[in-house]
Amino acid sequence: MEERRMTMREALNLALDQALARDERVFLLGEDIADPGATGPTAGLSTRYGADRVLDTPISESAIVGAAVGAAMEGFRPVAEIMIMDFIGIAADQLVNNGAKLRFMTGGRTAAPITVRTQVYGGLGTGATHSQSLEAWFMHIPGLKVIVPSTPRDGKGLLTSAIFDDDPCVFVETIRLQGRRGMVPVDPEFAIPLGEAEVKRPGTDVTLIGYGRGVVEMLDAAAALEAGDVSAEVLDLRTLVPLDVPAMVESVGRTRRAVVVHDAVRFAGPGAEIAAILHRELFDVLEAPVERVGARFVPNPAPPALESQIYPSADRVVAAAERTLAPAARAGARG
Repeated sequence: MEERRMTMREALNLALDQALARDERVFLLGEDIADPGATGPTAGLSTRYGADRVLDTPISESAIVGAAVGAAMEGFRPVAEIMIMDFIGIAADQLVNNGAKLRFMTGGRTAAPITVRTQVYGGLGTGATHSQSLEAWFMHIPGLKVIVPSTPRDGKGLLTSAIFDDDPCVFVETIRLQGRRGMVPVDPEFAIPLGEAEVKRPGTDVTLIGYGRGVVEMLDAAAALEAGDVSAEVLDLRTLVPLDVPAMVESVGRTRRAVVVHDAVRFAGPGAEIAAILHRELFDVLEAPVERVGARFVPNPAPPALESQIYPSADRVVAAAERTLAPAARAGARG
């Protein structure tokens, strides 16, 4: 399969381009997504496909998602962009009460093939209302699928799967990953099935579990741990709903220790559900309680020196992994 090296931004752009070319039912809508204003993954697409396929909308998140739901009911496959995830709550009624419930409320007669792309700006000094990772909100809603890629390859493959899935998908893009490069298949048919985690680095002593930007910190942490003769496995969940529970259980069942990492706040974050699952499934196997490393439970400060203290870092992940390896932790788990 032919591959090219590209950024996450370019990989997402390619996925959107190929989806528009493949199926006339696919169209994009959102704020500032058309040329000349488009600078992200939608750049160039309105010039190529026209204003009826790449629609600039008013600054109204409820209108964007509401229009997408209506279009989906008419047989289209809309890809709606909510520029900043913090504002997705304005469209909560359309997404949570309409899109997510459409299949159920119609007895399966009407699907909702909607993809809502949204970006997390945390870590760029954008302040408390432009920085939040809110994926846990949508994990809680039956009927929604939640996707958070960490690499350009995963971004292209997962976005393609989301667009052609018959259920509404929330596709979370991390702005700090947009410039990261990787090899990406250029085949229009390339897709990564939703609900399949991937081992980004094998290991035997502890499993680091995460998604999105957290994977970068986990890989750095695994390299640091290796210098201390600790072998850390890095498991990238890629999708939070559906969640690849068998992959988590298999990995942690081998290593007997786990650290869950995410940019969402630690309190009531995705890691809480993941830890609960692992404790239920592997209670007699775990050598130590599952550790969680998330953003601190405070509003994001704008000054970079302060904001850098909020998010998970490789050092914090290493410290959490070392706690699972401490003799006291093993004794407490067995005890």
